[in-house]
Amino acid sequence: MSEIFKGMKPSRRNFLKGAAASGAALVGGTNAAKAAGDPAILEKQPWAQFLGAGVDEAPYGVPSKFEAHVRRQNVPWLTADPVSSINFTPLHELDGIITPNGLCFERHHAGVAEVDPSAYRLMINGLVDRPLVFTMQDLMRFPRENHVYFLECAANTGMEWAGAQLNGCQFTHGMIHNVMYTGIPLRLILQEAGVKTAGKWLLPEGADASGMTRSIPMEKAMDDCLVAFKMNGEALRPEQGYPVRLVVPGWEGNMWVKWLRRIEVGDQPWHHREETSKYTDLLANGQARRFTWEMDAKSVITSPSPQMPITHGPGPVVMTGVAWSGRGTIPRVDVTIDGGMNWHEARISGPSLNKSMHRFYYEFDWDGKPLLLQSRAHDSTGYVQPTKEQLRSVRGENSIYHNNGIQTWAVDAEGVAENVEIS
Repeated sequence: MSEIFKGMKPSRRNFLKGAAASGAALVGGTNAAKAAGDPAILEKQPWAQFLGAGVDEAPYGVPSKFEAHVRRQNVPWLTADPVSSINFTPLHELDGIITPNGLCFERHHAGVAEVDPSAYRLMINGLVDRPLVFTMQDLMRFPRENHVYFLECAANTGMEWAGAQLNGCQFTHGMIHNVMYTGIPLRLILQEAGVKTAGKWLLPEGADASGMTRSIPMEKAMDDCLVAFKMNGEALRPEQGYPVRLVVPGWEGNMWVKWLRRIEVGDQPWHHREETSKYTDLLANGQARRFTWEMDAKSVITSPSPQMPITHGPGPVVMTGVAWSGRGTIPRVDVTIDGGMNWHEARISGPSLNKSMHRFYYEFDWDGKPLLLQSRAHDSTGYVQPTKEQLRSVRGENSIYHNNGIQTWAVDAEGVAENVEIS
């Protein structure tokens, strides 16, 4: 199934053909099991007759070969070159709230930098009492903390501003991941250098060839930012900024500078490329929205969805998805199966953590008729996820960033789902 969605817009006809074939096989197998007994359970299978691999054959564990389809994918026509591109998280294949390290989405501006930790250095300079340079060994001597946070690109769902385009939540919403970060509170490193009274802003800089920079206000830096070196318990992956990256909880992913090499303290924002020509929105009146750092409450149904159709025919369906907010937790998610005529409160399962993904479920009996599936997140500040039309009424259609509008999947009588818009 994943090959159908490999990068380009999928063909509904091709997908329908594949979904119908896999669905028929599944339904047929179930009926055979009920009628005459299922050979898969009655007969001894090969894996029960021969010895498997020993403990020394996989020193670093990898997924089963039967899960090879669960992988990141890019959309070639979205960007000009793979070294400045995006690899999307397969949200439809995941459950719970933690994203496996090997499936976390990637966004690069100059490819993946391979940084030797023995030669790694982090500089603190600018408006500080003591300019400092830290080695990895120096950083390991600071107190560290563990927090689960989502990282979402500001352009996540950006292609959907002008209408339904990408057919699959991996491509509409997959510029996000949610992991446990281990790192040093940034305020401790700044305190070590001693921030001067005039120091109100930070400029973190990456060590890759693009030299990524963003301006960050001092209040945020002193609040909850981390200088992180591990994710989900192991060292950062190279594509996630190994050996050290910045974590800016709840704020757009472009600010989470990877391969962090320098932090300059200044008295005003720098207005560099990534916060002027990029990561701003030009409004219809000619003014631009800028410094829109926080990620608003958002949700998406991951199954059923275009890459995860209903294959079993009428009967029980487990709807599931994820919700998150850069301003706190998600105490409630509403879902609808009829395009908003009736809303139902979904069941949130798993930990409810600040600025982290939340997993929701809604179980219902499907009668085989077409469905219009939507989810609507409420965050702990009282904010409610808006419709796309509500967003467009304020910002217009000339936008890319911070689209947190409600997503709609249309499911037909055969269980195939499509990305659509309804008014």
